[in-house]
Amino acid sequence: MKNQLNNINKSALLASLISVINSKLPEIGELLCSRLVLQFKKNYMENNYKIVKSSIIFISNLVKFEVLSEITILQILQLFLDNDKLNNTSLSLSIEVLKIVGAYLFKNSKKALILIIDRLRVILQENTKVSRDNKKEIDRLLRLNRSNFKHVHIIEEGLDLVEDEDKEIHDIALNEDIESSDHLNYYCEDDKYSENEEKYNSMIEEILEESEDEKEDEKQVVKKEDKVVITDMSKSELLEVQKLVYLTIMSSMSSDEAVHKLLKLCQTKQISNDDILIDMIIKCCSTEKTYSKFYSQIAIKLINKNKKWHKLFIQFFKSYYEKIENFDSQQLRNLGKFFGNLFASDSIDLTLAWNEIKLNEENTNPPKRIMLKFIFQEMIEELGINEVKERLINDDYLTPHITGIFPVVNVDYNDEDLGDDLRFSINYFTAIGLGVLTDEMREVLKDVEENYERGRSRSRSSSRSSYSRSIGSNESFSRSRSRSRSKSRGQSFSRSPSPRGRQSSNENNVTLSRTPCRELAKGSKRSRTPSRESSNIKRQTLRNVLSELK
Repeated sequence: MKNQLNNINKSALLASLISVINSKLPEIGELLCSRLVLQFKKNYMENNYKIVKSSIIFISNLVKFEVLSEITILQILQLFLDNDKLNNTSLSLSIEVLKIVGAYLFKNSKKALILIIDRLRVILQENTKVSRDNKKEIDRLLRLNRSNFKHVHIIEEGLDLVEDEDKEIHDIALNEDIESSDHLNYYCEDDKYSENEEKYNSMIEEILEESEDEKEDEKQVVKKEDKVVITDMSKSELLEVQKLVYLTIMSSMSSDEAVHKLLKLCQTKQISNDDILIDMIIKCCSTEKTYSKFYSQIAIKLINKNKKWHKLFIQFFKSYYEKIENFDSQQLRNLGKFFGNLFASDSIDLTLAWNEIKLNEENTNPPKRIMLKFIFQEMIEELGINEVKERLINDDYLTPHITGIFPVVNVDYNDEDLGDDLRFSINYFTAIGLGVLTDEMREVLKDVEENYERGRSRSRSSSRSSYSRSIGSNESFSRSRSRSRSKSRGQSFSRSPSPRGRQSSNENNVTLSRTPCRELAKGSKRSRTPSRESSNIKRQTLRNVLSELK
């Protein structure tokens, strides 16, 4: 009791201890409750507010731990809320009691709690002398009652140590005679000391054995809990850091001030992860309605401060380039101009940033091409077209690292997709108004096409030579056949040629060109009734010409 008077905040902990002792030695629990009620009554009559408050807080916790009956606390509340004795002090004490035992009364004495809440509601409406603090507290209690004390725990976690069947509840009323048993404060000789001491020691051993078992169980639970990995799915810490970075940037009047504040936050460990800082700078820029150089200036100054920021910004550029399809058009524009400004200022090394970009139909999509367009446009706006061309096209150190965008060096002419990639890149830069950057690519494309044509001509010439060799043997055979047949035809010549004679004459016409065919055609137009022999000759001649063409 003396300890509780000096440390009111430990009332719940001491009440938990008393509940354990009361389960084994209920006489001690009853004695403590009796003395507490007597202490309250005495100091209430003397208007000693400090001890009254301490007493009712301890009594309320004992009621909550089911050491003392709730009848006692209900009588105290009735005493405080009586019309004749009602004042702001008694009202504040009633509110203090209900804060502690409100949820317990709602569960075990709901009707009594409803009467008390109704009484507070009437006091709030009719009594004009209620202080402002008490009004706020009463409103809070009314809200808790409407929610059925949903989010209020009766006993704090870890303090409920006694099973329900082991609890001993003592009924002590305010209006009854209570014995304080003051004689127990003094030493008296015990005739049965050894017998009682043995009983006491056996009881202590029983309690301590149970406590040791509980300790072992707790150790096992702790070991199990150590293996559990807790993941914060709400990401509350991340949100707090992001909020801190955002407010710091928005409250800065210049980029120098923003960089100074952000670096100070990093030094004081308020921002423990550099990735969060860079990510928030980029996100703040992307969410603006129009692009602002304020954010790119912050990034440039950070990069100039330390090399670690340079590596991180390169990583974030590649990351945002890969997931750029998740952003809308305005965010695409802001991100493109943000990184374009960093590239134009030489803050980021292009050999490390652009080495994985491939500007072709297969490896890009519309959002990526739009982002690259804004990057190039921002670079030209900052440097001018001639300077950009000098850096990207004429720089012998840079060009081998950006062949995915400008494939003009280390060209593999055996690559079948090279011509398509060159055409795509040329068409892309021409479409966004930067055709001047494609001059060298056009020359490379000509070389690629010429190399391809030479390869085709070689294959054609080889196929033609094999074809001509096969045809040469056929021509010699046909010539020998035509010569022998012409001799026989000269010896047996007649006006009405035989079928055999027509066949020999047609074979002689195998080597006719297209001109005799046209002449035959003209002749056919003049003679409307051609002879049977001439028509047969014409048809056979056309067949021969077609076969030769094939």
